[in-house]
Amino acid sequence: MKKLDGKTALVTGSVQGIGLAIAEALAGAGARIALHGLATAEEAETAAEQLRRAGSPEVRFFEADMRDVPAIERMMRDVADWGGPDILVNNAGIQKTVSLAEADAATWDAILAVNLSGAFHTMRLALPGMASRDYGRVINIASVHGLVASVNKAPYVASKFGLVGMSKVAALEYADAGSKQAGGVTVNCIAPGWTETAIIEPQVAARAAQFGGDREKGVANLLAEKQPSRRLSDPAEIGSLALWLCDPIAHNVTGTTIPVDGGWTAQ
Repeated sequence: MKKLDGKTALVTGSVQGIGLAIAEALAGAGARIALHGLATAEEAETAAEQLRRAGSPEVRFFEADMRDVPAIERMMRDVADWGGPDILVNNAGIQKTVSLAEADAATWDAILAVNLSGAFHTMRLALPGMASRDYGRVINIASVHGLVASVNKAPYVASKFGLVGMSKVAALEYADAGSKQAGGVTVNCIAPGWTETAIIEPQVAARAAQFGGDREKGVANLLAEKQPSRRLSDPAEIGSLALWLCDPIAHNVTGTTIPVDGGWTAQ
């Protein structure tokens, strides 16, 4: 029997990158997957088929703009009607590298809405149902920028620090829900460092341009500043950690933020 048989997992921003890798790991453990993203029908079906091949017994696609509260509420009702979510992974996120002097209100509002407010709304709607079933997992994909800062990322850093803090509050509020046997209800963050995803490509491209377009040299130069391992993580590594956090054995791991950053935040 697969560990997540009978469980339903909603993974936001899961048609590509880290979100898809997490959804694939959960699918492999037998979870039904509520796939989410702003995607074409073809993109959504491609991701859904990948998850079915990984082992998910059922995959459904849910589309909601994470800046739109009524849309989030509709999605959460639809997922609840489908039988879940037992597992909620808030992965959807956006980033824009810009200085404080150059940032504008629209940039701030968009990043905070998707990265922080969107997670607030999914959590407030999902956690009571998890508690009633004695099992639930919220995994918020923060970032090393939920633990440390970098220049030219004020809106992004603010959103991720906020996500870490909000997760601690939720962990405390639901710490005594459920049981050891059922798995309880836990809320944790994963904080990836440099990971091979589309969101870092603008920064990689900028560094590669300094080396005549050599991407490998650009990556090495970028990582040398912050990530001591000088190795990019693969999204599948984040998926494996998320899967472990969903195991009932992790019932007492709550309110934590786990970096996957090659030593970045150890400095």
